[in-house]
Amino acid sequence: MWKHISSDIQAVLDNDPAARSRFEVLFTYAGLHAIWAHRIAHGLYRRGWYTTARIISQFSRFMTGIEIHPGARIGKRLFIDHGMGVVIGETCEIGDDVVIYQGVTLGGTGKEKGKRHPTVGNNVVIGSGAKVLGSFRIGDNCNVGSNAVVLREVPDNSTVVGNPGRIVKRNGERVKDRLDHTKLPDPVIDSLRFLQKEIEELREQLGGDEQKAEQRRLESKQYFGDYEI
Repeated sequence: MWKHISSDIQAVLDNDPAARSRFEVLFTYAGLHAIWAHRIAHGLYRRGWYTTARIISQFSRFMTGIEIHPGARIGKRLFIDHGMGVVIGETCEIGDDVVIYQGVTLGGTGKEKGKRHPTVGNNVVIGSGAKVLGSFRIGDNCNVGSNAVVLREVPDNSTVVGNPGRIVKRNGERVKDRLDHTKLPDPVIDSLRFLQKEIEELREQLGGDEQKAEQRRLESKQYFGDYEI
């Protein structure tokens, strides 16, 4: 028990340069208080004391602004920085040494039964406002950018950004965007090119018709002396 408390405090000191002392962390970090309340609620939840566990989690939500369902499974040294607005669902699983910033949602996508929340690997950083929705895995050593919306599995050692979330870096190397934003199609230019092609074809047709008409005119001419019949 005390070993877990000490490692949780150390996780804050390791991840937040604003933390000055263990005393300050112990009494002023809401994320730490929410995690400790969850550990108590989760223990009761596993023993079938569901209502009591929910009461503790709701009291913690009221005090810290962080909602963690007592059924969620959390690993060692989780650090929730700032924390306001963080929501962690019932079947969510979080590994060790994870950092979560304010406004993050680890939730589901509907009313499906069973495992419906994400599994987060070890050494993962989830930026403020990110939404990870669904039953899939965020691999180890991943970074989820601020306000990203992640709806599918993310392999280990990846960085995900955007809405919908896309992988921009994997294993330390940048992943090329399949959509080259510098070469997007321009419908106006495409229409002008099509019209230009049509005009050139019409000119060729008209030019050919004039030559044929002139040839027929010359062939139809019959000369007799200076007179044209």
